[in-house]
Amino acid sequence: MTPSKSEIKLIRSLAKRRFREENGLFVVEGEKLVQEAIESGWDILEIFRMEEIGEELMSRITLLSSPSPALAVIRIPETISSLSPDNNNLSLALDSIKDPGNLGTIIRLSEWFGIDTIYCSENCVDIYNPKAVQSTMGAIFRSKVVYTDLSRLIKEIEGKMPVYGTFMNGNNIYDQSLPKGALVVMGSESEGISPAVEALINKRLAIPSFSLSEKSSESLNVAIATAVICSEFKRSSV
Repeated sequence: MTPSKSEIKLIRSLAKRRFREENGLFVVEGEKLVQEAIESGWDILEIFRMEEIGEELMSRITLLSSPSPALAVIRIPETISSLSPDNNNLSLALDSIKDPGNLGTIIRLSEWFGIDTIYCSENCVDIYNPKAVQSTMGAIFRSKVVYTDLSRLIKEIEGKMPVYGTFMNGNNIYDQSLPKGALVVMGSESEGISPAVEALINKRLAIPSFSLSEKSSESLNVAIATAVICSEFKRSSV
């Protein structure tokens, strides 16, 4: 089916969060992601394929730097407003993550480590951002992403499960005995964990540097740091 002018305009508008929220729609691109969407059972409004509509039209509707062989317009599922962490499993809380690639990658690696619920502060980047969607590599269709007030969430679980945070001056993670069930807070790329959330965290972790260079990086990318943190928690709980 060839997209009409109004459909092209709508699809292009979904590059912006405001229009995604207004229309309740988002876009996935690429054969793998479109197939993942089909298999997920999510509500797909339309699928466009380059072999059917041509490269010129696909170039007009793509939200990426170059057109993909397939593009699907999907209805955003009902928002999960509240979901308490499982005391016996690891959960992640993302505080003010701004880069969509980082968010998508964290969703992807969370699935790898068996974490199906990720809590995002309300000022985190939108998971339906095109770059975030691409970076999940399909994990978006199998993960629970909850946008919520992290301070309130932590207060609600106080005394029920430990809350960890990552800090430059935290305790060496490789020296810690880590539980199977916990909530781990990861901070923003530039400012780390916000003061309001930091005040509620009772366990502080750090990933030490083993660099031999005097000019080594000051910190790790948040997605890479999250992978290290998750790996250590899973290793300790085996």
